[in-house]
Amino acid sequence: MIITWREEPTARRRRRIRLVWAGYLGVVVALWATFLMADVPVERVYDLDTYYADTPWMREHIVLYLLGYLVSTLVSAWMIWTWIGKVRARRLKVGLVFLQAGYAFGLGYDISKLLAVGARWTGRDWDVLSTEVAPPFAIVGATLVATGFILPVLAPFLRTWPREQATYWVLRPLEQLIRRVAPSAPKARVSRFAPLDLRLVRRQQQIHDGLLRLAPYYDHALYRRAYDVAAAEHREPTARGVAGAIALRAALTACAAGTPRASDGRPAHIGREVTDHLTAIARALYRPRLVESVRRRTTTESLTSHA
Repeated sequence: MIITWREEPTARRRRRIRLVWAGYLGVVVALWATFLMADVPVERVYDLDTYYADTPWMREHIVLYLLGYLVSTLVSAWMIWTWIGKVRARRLKVGLVFLQAGYAFGLGYDISKLLAVGARWTGRDWDVLSTEVAPPFAIVGATLVATGFILPVLAPFLRTWPREQATYWVLRPLEQLIRRVAPSAPKARVSRFAPLDLRLVRRQQQIHDGLLRLAPYYDHALYRRAYDVAAAEHREPTARGVAGAIALRAALTACAAGTPRASDGRPAHIGREVTDHLTAIARALYRPRLVESVRRRTTTESLTSHA
């Protein structure tokens, strides 16, 4: 994975990746062979390395996996060390920092194990290095390495998913409102288990389709009056949302009654004051008392001005 991230797709990169696979395959085969040839009658969950440190073939098995892990860790750490200074993408750089820290803990694990096994060969008992010192190094190192590999891939998802999820659910009442009175063309079937971005696009498309059908019934003047009333007491996003909710509700009522607005010769349309603020309008629908209060005042002020 490090080679894939680090180098552009070339024949050289493919050769290096094949060599890595071949090296790992060779080590795995040798590990199986040495283990099958070894005599390991007693199951040792916590101290297998030191317990069988002097056993023929099991000794080679232990040394092989410890040296293989050591070489892999050192090579990976060296590749990251020579590359990290050239990385500009923030999330990739953070991932590499986690990887480098994880490999450092991995070295602590491997060295502790090697010291404990080497001590057994010289008649000393340093088993505590293998049974108590090495495991915490392994746990922390594995966690950091996993985080380093996952973070660059997962970061874009973590950055966009909460926002898309919130938008998807916020738009729900607006979609239901428009679909109930002005249903769009038959929609494509999208499973509730489909990817979130696909479901969000489908919901947004349903709303825009409904807005096209509502365009002949939409009252731009009503929107402007409602916005002026709402803007006097609320911030712009809230005022835009409330005004849009009022204008769309009026359009939906007119559509249900079959009474389109008088045409001024221009094509009927719903402007960007609605299409650019769908989320704010959907949020306003969650506050029916506020919308109704502004609607009543808008109606009152309009009657007063006409009087």
